[in-house]
Amino acid sequence: MSDNKPAARVDITKDWQATQGQQSAAKRLRILAAFAWIMAIGGEIAGIVMLRQHKFDQGNLPLLVGILVGIAIFAIAGSLMWKAANKHDPARESDKARFFFQNQLGAIITLIAFLPLIVLIFMDKEMDPKNKKIAGGVGAVLALAATLIGVSWNPPSVEQYTKDMNTCAAQIKAGQPTTACSPEVASQAQDIAKDSSTVAEATKDAAHPAGQDVVYWIAPENGARTSSTPHVFHLCQGVSPLRGKTVNHGSVTQAYAENATRITKAIGMEQKQCGFAGTQ
Repeated sequence: MSDNKPAARVDITKDWQATQGQQSAAKRLRILAAFAWIMAIGGEIAGIVMLRQHKFDQGNLPLLVGILVGIAIFAIAGSLMWKAANKHDPARESDKARFFFQNQLGAIITLIAFLPLIVLIFMDKEMDPKNKKIAGGVGAVLALAATLIGVSWNPPSVEQYTKDMNTCAAQIKAGQPTTACSPEVASQAQDIAKDSSTVAEATKDAAHPAGQDVVYWIAPENGARTSSTPHVFHLCQGVSPLRGKTVNHGSVTQAYAENATRITKAIGMEQKQCGFAGTQ
């Protein structure tokens, strides 16, 4: 017979996980962002070398301004791609150091790509004073603009995404407007809502005419918070695949939080094993 013990209400706001597709997209964007930042720093190094060779003492102002503009373009491009990657695969807000550096890396790299060159421009005693003011002023404005663009003012987090995912799933189940369903969480929320509906339909009996939102899955290995590989969740603890295993139980949402993200394909057989009246 099924174990009808209700699942405890727990806070799972730290358990959202990026899908494989999101992780792949984030990795690709971060590689492109790193390339753009390398180009920006390369432009800075080229500018410093030419400054030390006195290329800008009496002219070549357009070249120096062009170098500064190029640094800004690559720095901004890198920052935008890095921000997009963080939307796909954000850091945990609870890990404060990583959360800060991962989200503000664009601004940090931009400062590194600009400040040394700008300082050397203003300190160069051989450069024409007028050209120094123009180049230094343009560099300062570009550095400020690129740094502000690189700052993440409202960065995403694992905690926020899981809160949104759970709210989105609840809205889908209740047939309410899906105001919390951003593209980053909608897919998982829809899967949770679909699987919850399937479980509720499969677990209907005399005592639970509307079904239940309680499923069972193999507990994460070695006391971990989530399983390293996706697991299947089942309708009750007594089904064949769970015999002799350490089993956790809870709502479909909780199962997903522990990386039990695949509903059993043997629903009809498990209904019989678990004592539910319906068949599928």
